[in-house]
Amino acid sequence: MNRRFLLPSLAAAFVAGLSSAAFAQADAAAPAPDAKPAAPSASLADPSKFTEKAPDSFKVKFDTSVGSFTIEVTRALSPNGADRFFNLAKSGFFTDVAFFRVIEGFMCQFGIHGNPKVATAWRTANIQDDPVKASNTRGMVTFAKTGLPNSRSTQFFINFGDNTQLDAMGFSPFGKITEGMDVVDKIYKGYGEGAPRGNGPDQMRAQSEGNAYFKKEFPKLDYIKSATLVK
Repeated sequence: MNRRFLLPSLAAAFVAGLSSAAFAQADAAAPAPDAKPAAPSASLADPSKFTEKAPDSFKVKFDTSVGSFTIEVTRALSPNGADRFFNLAKSGFFTDVAFFRVIEGFMCQFGIHGNPKVATAWRTANIQDDPVKASNTRGMVTFAKTGLPNSRSTQFFINFGDNTQLDAMGFSPFGKITEGMDVVDKIYKGYGEGAPRGNGPDQMRAQSEGNAYFKKEFPKLDYIKSATLVK
C-alpha cells in the first residue's frame, strides 16, 4: 500500500504523502516563470516529461475555495523537492486538488490529483530525499512521504504549528507561506484524520477514485482552484 500521512501525536508525528518520482535536474538556467495560472497539461499522465530545474527562488500563488495564499520556495533548502514542486505548479497539476487531510493545530495535506489516471501515473514517480536544512515551523511547506527512503512524489503539507519533531524524521521543508496564512487557517478541518484511523478520506480510495470520491463522500473539503507561478 502506498499511503502517506502524518500522525498527530507529538511522539510519533509521521507524514504520509503519495508516491514521488525521480527528478532529473538540468544544469541549464530555468526560464522565467509564467505569470498566469497554468492550464493542466495534456501530458500530466507522463511524469517523465516534468524534469525542469527550478529557479533559485520562486513564488506560487494558490487560489482556493477559501481565498488565496502564496508559497515562496528556496531551492537551496531542498533542491529535489523544489524542482518537483516547480514542475507541478507550472504544469497545472494543482487545478481542482483537494485539501484532503487537515488536522487542527498540526497541518493540512494536499496533492492527490483529482483524475485517477494522473494520480496512478505519479504513484511510483519518486524523487530522491534532500537533507533537512530548515525546520517544520508554522507556515513551512514540506513533502509528505512514507517511512521508506526516497518516497516523495506529489503530496505536501503546510504546518499549522511548530512541528519540529518532524525534522529528525527527514521531512525537509522547501518553502514557506509568505502571504495568506490566515487563509490556510480557514481550510476545512471538520473531517480530521484520514481513514482508517479517523473519519477523513481514505488515501487509497482517493487515488483510485479521485475527486468523485472526495466530492461525494466529503462534500465540505476545500480545494485549490489554480496555482500560478509569479515573479
